[in-house]
Amino acid sequence: MKKILFLLLFVLTLAAHATVKYSEFIDAQIQLTYKMHDANITQAEASKLVKKQEEMYKNALYGLMADKSHYINHLEDFSSKIFSLKKIISINKRAGNAYAVIRDEVQIKSYLIARNINMMIKNVLIALDAKDIESFEKRLNQLTAQNQKQLSGIVKNSDEYKSLLAVQDSSKVIKAAQNNIKEFYALQDVNNDVIAYLYKFENKMYRLNMFSKYHLIKVVVYINSINIVQVINGIIDSFGLSVIKLIIIFALIFLIYFFRKLFYVVLEKYLLKSDFLNEYAEDILLRTRKSVEFLIIVINVNMVVYVYNDFSAVEFLTKFFNIIYAMIVTYIVYIVVNTVAALNLKKFEKDKTTVKGELINVGIKIVNFFIFTLGFLFILYFAGVDLTAVLSGLGIGGFAVAFAAKDTISNFFGTLSILFSDVFSQGDWIEIDGREGTVVEIGLRVTTIRTFDNALIAIPNGTFAAKDIKNWNKRKLGRRIKMRLGVKYDSKREDIKKAIEEIREMLEHHPGIATKKTKYEHLSQRRGRVAKLVSKDDLEGIKRNLLVYLDEFSDSSINILVYCFSKSVMWEEWLRTKQDVMEKMMEILEKNNLEFAFPSLSIYDETKKS
Repeated sequence: MKKILFLLLFVLTLAAHATVKYSEFIDAQIQLTYKMHDANITQAEASKLVKKQEEMYKNALYGLMADKSHYINHLEDFSSKIFSLKKIISINKRAGNAYAVIRDEVQIKSYLIARNINMMIKNVLIALDAKDIESFEKRLNQLTAQNQKQLSGIVKNSDEYKSLLAVQDSSKVIKAAQNNIKEFYALQDVNNDVIAYLYKFENKMYRLNMFSKYHLIKVVVYINSINIVQVINGIIDSFGLSVIKLIIIFALIFLIYFFRKLFYVVLEKYLLKSDFLNEYAEDILLRTRKSVEFLIIVINVNMVVYVYNDFSAVEFLTKFFNIIYAMIVTYIVYIVVNTVAALNLKKFEKDKTTVKGELINVGIKIVNFFIFTLGFLFILYFAGVDLTAVLSGLGIGGFAVAFAAKDTISNFFGTLSILFSDVFSQGDWIEIDGREGTVVEIGLRVTTIRTFDNALIAIPNGTFAAKDIKNWNKRKLGRRIKMRLGVKYDSKREDIKKAIEEIREMLEHHPGIATKKTKYEHLSQRRGRVAKLVSKDDLEGIKRNLLVYLDEFSDSSINILVYCFSKSVMWEEWLRTKQDVMEKMMEILEKNNLEFAFPSLSIYDETKKS
């Protein structure tokens, strides 16, 4: 039985000590640590070893990043080897082999340190996928602190091993134990070196991780291995740049420029084919081109900053660019909506549609208000403002705002009253409260009027609900011509009667004067509406009255009333017609031997009576 037990012990010992390798990298670092701890090493040799160590860590970093997923999924945890050593320790304890127990206990602790290193590296590789480098740095601090805590537990009470190193004995067991103890202390140094280089390469790791996602590590490593690239990197590294960064930045600029051209081609193609936007496509593209160009430039700058910052987003810059994006998109939406509205207004004017242009104009202003309000809310959101608190505050303060803005609300409802009552429209000549002029614009709060002496008056819309409005443009046919012709008292009755008849006949046949024979097609008939309570002529502003009569015997003249309407309601055409009528009436009076009377005073001297 004892022979079988010792045979089993021999086999397990061979299995456990047959060239122990933690990994090629860790084994190499252990050997490098031995050389650095050599008491006879010179400073020059130590410097070479440090450079060699840094080169080894750099190559290891490239190797890890090139095969990141494999390392994460196939981590060596030494479980089977630790299990075997525990079995051997149990046997050696029963056999009383104290040095063999120490040898294997130290070996287990070495495996635990190596596993601790591997676990830390694995978790660091996983942490590289953090949203930004600040989050990665925070996670790296947590992982290194965790590593040190676990290492402290592993190396606890390990000072007792140092005494064994001083033992002078040629026994294989003692030699093996001493080698394991040296390896154990060297692994502690390797663990600390790994942490130091993790911090040294943290920015480089984060950058390389971006390339690892797209399987470009080998390309990056190859470019960085070129001598001229290494020289350039040494010069521009202090500016936070590298050759790889510059290549990516210029590639992004080129790609964005290319996609900008492609974007316009695709946009024009589909916009022009769109049934809904086809008639607006060219104007929309023309008016939004500069804004889209600026948006593309901002995207380009954003990408360059992202690459420069080691493929990491900076919080305040992210907010800044998001705010810029919100402003540009809001402005583009504003341009598109107003372009469509402007084209529709022209279309309505050309087609003489029944839709009021003012209604669309005010509607667009309301839509623009909501566009800019939403844009402002998005800007606040991207700036980090709590919109819930803002909207709640608006609800609470709504009563105070409504009370303070009662005049504004009154003017807004005055606007609705103007639009839906059809009292006047833009371009109409109106008179209100002693102010007269042409309506320039009906706004949300005020209506602007251009007076005939070229002044601009802004009248609150609430005023129109409380004042009388005289609209000179609400007439389709007939602008009044009214005058009294005064002739002298010594005129003959027959001449006056004949002159009246000729004036009436002249007006009835005048091409610029409206008469009962003047035809006009009523809008109410075309629209299928029926006017109530008033005549269609009065509803639409049609006047065709023609009156020429002997009117009165005044103090200095016999007055003939002339009352008629010009066909045109335009002021200049009305003046021309009126002038022509006056010239013809003067001619008629002259032909009938009638003279215009003028105010006169006769004085009689009663003392000269006979």
